[in-house]
Amino acid sequence: MSEIRKEILAANQSYAASFGDKADLPMPPGRHFAILTCMDARLDPAQYAGLAEGDAHVIRNAGGRASDDAIRSLVISYKLLGTREWFVIHHTDCGMETFTNEVMDKLLSSSLKSATLDGNGWHDKGPGPGSSEGKYINWLTIKDQTQSVLEDVKRIRHHPLVPGDLPIYGYIYDVKTGKLIEVPEATAAGKVV
Repeated sequence: MSEIRKEILAANQSYAASFGDKADLPMPPGRHFAILTCMDARLDPAQYAGLAEGDAHVIRNAGGRASDDAIRSLVISYKLLGTREWFVIHHTDCGMETFTNEVMDKLLSSSLKSATLDGNGWHDKGPGPGSSEGKYINWLTIKDQTQSVLEDVKRIRHHPLVPGDLPIYGYIYDVKTGKLIEVPEATAAGKVV
């Protein structure tokens, strides 16, 4: 058993021992909102948004992007579990700004092992073989955080399965200060119609 696995199981045992009345939490989020944000380990939505267990849905993926699967989750969150407001929250210093679809395609074609990043970009250190399948995926990379938040809010707002009476807000989390910075254009694009 790996050391990480041991640590996780020990932490879970401790957590479960004091689980208490959390077993009685209802399935719908108590505060009726959802957050779409990045999977970056530096982001803790419970901390930056003041969440307790049972408060909100938090949907995470690389970049916090409005992918088909993120929209699927948001629609379920609204339609079946009653969320009434959504937040799209990207962040500064995001890894999704460090590559393009073409870079990812090249890296995966070369090797499936982990790549490394230095001042000259991404490099494969592991041996091949790789796979050409990466070229069929849109990796939803980010060139500009403000623009990507705006694009994602617009994509969600105009999706045919998203009702017009649900506000969608756009923010960027600053990893150096912990502050949420509104993207006014995105929040305007996500206003109730």
